[in-house]
Amino acid sequence: MTALQAAPTTQTTTTSEFPCGFRDGFRVERPDVADGAALWRIARDSRTLDLNSSYSYLLWCRDFAATSAVARSEDGRVAGFVTGFLRPEDPRVLLVWQVAVDERYRGHGLAGRMLDELVARIDRESELGVDTVETTITPGNRASERLFASFAARHGAQVTHEVLFAGEQFPAEGEAHAPEVLHRIAPL
Repeated sequence: MTALQAAPTTQTTTTSEFPCGFRDGFRVERPDVADGAALWRIARDSRTLDLNSSYSYLLWCRDFAATSAVARSEDGRVAGFVTGFLRPEDPRVLLVWQVAVDERYRGHGLAGRMLDELVARIDRESELGVDTVETTITPGNRASERLFASFAARHGAQVTHEVLFAGEQFPAEGEAHAPEVLHRIAPL
């Protein structure tokens, strides 16, 4: 997937809700370019995400920081990330590209918290707000299916599913690519 929407990379942290910006030992904030290598490493080590080039993670942290998030531990390490963008054709729709949590930090509810805080931040800061979250999930990725189903439940939204890209639409890279199923969560 590609997107052409530029976003400022100024890092902001909401400290009014949580002292020092940390809750349960983590702070959720915008990524910056210095985080690109950590995002690439976490994606690589997840063994479930399609790994993009390291260059793409650097660009993502520069150009899509406003629609992405990192969870940072108290020692400053990136513990997880969510990358996303507002769809150019419908800027009230946040398409979540990737979600990953470093295995050292799993079990803290960080993926759900990053999604919640990212959507709340975009809703506050964007001109139109966000009323829909979309993501694609390959069949059998139960962890992602549970993550987005629980996000929908927390926000009182419905989830619809449809195949966005069939497996045969992907270029042959040795083994066949599974279809990408669009999960559409609305209304928020």
